[in-house]
Amino acid sequence: MPRPAWGIMGTMSQHSAGWTAPAAEVLRVTSAGLAGVDPDSTPGYQGQKSDGAASLADGLVALGDLQERLFARSAVGEAQASVLLVLQAMDSAGKGGIVRHVVGGVDPQGVELAAFKAPTSEELQHDFLWRIEKRLPAEGKIGVFDRSHYEDVLIGRVRSLAPAEEIERRYDAIVEFEKRVVDSGTRIVKVMLDISRDEQKKRLMERLDRPEKHWKFNPGDTDERLLWDDYMAAYDTVFARTSTDAAPWYVIPANRKWYARLAVQELLLAALEDIDPQWPVADYDVEAERKRLAATCADPDPRQARASTMGRNFTRVSSSSASGSLPATMPAPA
Repeated sequence: MPRPAWGIMGTMSQHSAGWTAPAAEVLRVTSAGLAGVDPDSTPGYQGQKSDGAASLADGLVALGDLQERLFARSAVGEAQASVLLVLQAMDSAGKGGIVRHVVGGVDPQGVELAAFKAPTSEELQHDFLWRIEKRLPAEGKIGVFDRSHYEDVLIGRVRSLAPAEEIERRYDAIVEFEKRVVDSGTRIVKVMLDISRDEQKKRLMERLDRPEKHWKFNPGDTDERLLWDDYMAAYDTVFARTSTDAAPWYVIPANRKWYARLAVQELLLAALEDIDPQWPVADYDVEAERKRLAATCADPDPRQARASTMGRNFTRVSSSSASGSLPATMPAPA
């Protein structure tokens, strides 16, 4: 039976220090699209950067606990839910920082990361969602898409990589696909990190100014900046066509990296708290196993016994050497 769409709208996580309103409420995209978002703002959060750092650290503890509970249930075959974080943004908006500072703080065993690049020749032989479905998170896992199927209606539209009628078809295909994913038990958190054009230029220039950042710069990023307005229009169309109650879009002001990371963490916390994973119940008699284990502790450890014997022998040899004589068990030299 399909599960109802999960609802974090209007709810705050239990670890929302500093938040004056639920992140899912103040960050959900509106009909105004990107025009209604100030990339420098920090909606819903009343603190400054130092407060945000403290809130992020506190939230990381809570996120790790919830993620471990979810993963533990998968380890015993009881998990029926997962979380998928979809990250979209213009270049240098901070997707990597989200992965490192938010998702990177939990047990990597319970995380599945997929970074989608240009499709391979094999992938081009299939529908655009074919490679996406293969990387959906397993039950009990947090999946992260660093870019996603939305590239096929963003750069695909801006760069005319597919006919207009195919782009139109993809919007509806995405809505149907995500509904099916949500119905299967996956909470989808779709995030667009919104930076200003000036902030992007500053960050790209920093990559050129610092040799250790050169590897992160792609000359193609400059070419894409020339199409900024086209990309903003493409994003607004994505929001209008694919933001649903089952899988809404959240636009996060990202000129302040600390706020963007905190906001994504708050959305993930709300999603995991909606799942409310509990520790698995032991399928064995805990007290009986406790007694069996205690009984094994009464037996001497052979390794410790050998180490003790070697220590005593070494002591005898050292004492004999110090007195100028040899131990009885050692033959005298010829």
